Amino acid sequence: MSKFFKNLFGALSDKPWDKEQMAIDNYHQGKTFDISNQTSAVIVIFGVSTVLFSLVVTGYLYSVPVGQDTSYLLKPNLLWLNTLVLLFVTYFFNKVTKSLKKNNTDNVKNNLIIVGFLSYVFLFGQLFFWLQLMKSGNYVSTNNYFSSFYIFTALHGLHLLGGLFFWGIVFSKVRKAEQTQIISQKKSIEALSLYWTFLLIVWVMFFLIMYVFNDTVVAWCRALLS
Repeated sequence: MSKFFKNLFGALSDKPWDKEQMAIDNYHQGKTFDISNQTSAVIVIFGVSTVLFSLVVTGYLYSVPVGQDTSYLLKPNLLWLNTLVLLFVTYFFNKVTKSLKKNNTDNVKNNLIIVGFLSYVFLFGQLFFWLQLMKSGNYVSTNNYFSSFYIFTALHGLHLLGGLFFWGIVFSKVRKAEQTQIISQKKSIEALSLYWTFLLIVWVMFFLIMYVFNDTVVAWCRALLS
């Protein structure tokens, strides 16, 4: 990941009009970044999804009425637990990529199973949290906060389901494969790991803006609008 950003910002700082840089470019193979097609696809998804999630959060911040009381918002421990689960998913994905580098295929299989299990735990935790909200009388139509909350968590869940679909494809190939065949799935697994890291970042931003510091963020936005 750090290598990718280094290459990105290094390319942005290049000066193709300089004679020295021109000489370097003449010997270049034509490939700007040393990344796989799978990772390239994930980066494109990053761009589209970031715009989508940003619109949801921006719409929420600009649509909260001035008189809406946000101090009563339901804050159980379940969302904290779900956040911890997603952190563990990313942690185990990092262990998968490290095991791939060491050609430790047994650990790759075991950690991929844990990644899939924890991802489903996160999704079921979100559904259970929705049930808690609805039992307490908080629906999509209750107010702008809960409508935005349901929309954001639904979008995030759909993105996670999409990731689990491709996780299932990769894991089905890895489960009964030989060591050399597992290593051949390295690019796909690294792309999935990057995708889960993105999902974690998006969730943490949502968690901080709409849950942990919601009242502070809303007050700051109202001050800007006024």
